[in-house]
Amino acid sequence: MSRRRSVRADELARLASLPAAEPTSPVDQERTSLYTADELYDGDRYRDTLDARAYAWSRKPHDRSAARERAVHDFSIDEALDSWITGRRIVGIMGGHQAVRGDENYRQTATLAHRLSSHLTIATGGGPGAMEAANLGASYGHETASTLERTIDDLAQVPTYGPSISQWAKTGLAARAEVPRDTLGIPTWHYGDEPPNVFATAIAKYFKNAQREAILLNICNAGIVFLPGAAGTVQEIFQDACENYYAVPDQVTPMILLGAEYWTQTLPVWPALSALAATRPMAAQIHLANSIDEVVDLLR
Repeated sequence: MSRRRSVRADELARLASLPAAEPTSPVDQERTSLYTADELYDGDRYRDTLDARAYAWSRKPHDRSAARERAVHDFSIDEALDSWITGRRIVGIMGGHQAVRGDENYRQTATLAHRLSSHLTIATGGGPGAMEAANLGASYGHETASTLERTIDDLAQVPTYGPSISQWAKTGLAARAEVPRDTLGIPTWHYGDEPPNVFATAIAKYFKNAQREAILLNICNAGIVFLPGAAGTVQEIFQDACENYYAVPDQVTPMILLGAEYWTQTLPVWPALSALAATRPMAAQIHLANSIDEVVDLLR
């Protein structure tokens, strides 16, 4: 039995403005490709978009028919994603949704992704905040760093997706690179109050969050960079650590925690991770970094 996430206060207002749930899923269960931002944001008002309609439908009471539709859809996304990632070296950038367009964390994340995108494909959880910043920076891989900075300044005019997802998405769609570099987002309709960002050029959106979380970590064959975050990021760190702990030596992938003070003092995950890794092959693949330069060197 799946567990439903409790509805947060900031989601209640958005739920009230969603369209009525449709009798059957508004998404194509048998699709053969990943989503694009244009598909998900196919209306001027967010409530009219495919993304909003799919979320409203997903909030329906559970029944066997709806569960089957969600499962078939997510299986189709699995197959499309398998095809998309073939032959790519993928690094994940994990961070929370709290980063605001234009703030220091947002800029640092976008810069990191921009630099790594020259030799790696960037994958994120596909949402707002640090996830948007990483997909933005990667998609601007063919542009200069100064062009990326100017775009972030423009985006900062609408710093968050509240109170208007429509305006937030509209400014993002207008700011996309003319020739974007491929970058992946893997969001979920489980978190309906966190809309998908528009800078991922391929979007693997799932109904089931547990499936999405496991797949996001699993596809990052070049490693994962963990930015300062809260419970969700900590969960991802130890979920990835568990996979590395039991992996054979040649399948262990790098884990880089960016922000030494944060991960040793504010939220002291590093001591536990180090102790866990001490006697395993993964010990050589866990790193605590303080700068973008360090991360780039580790993943070069």
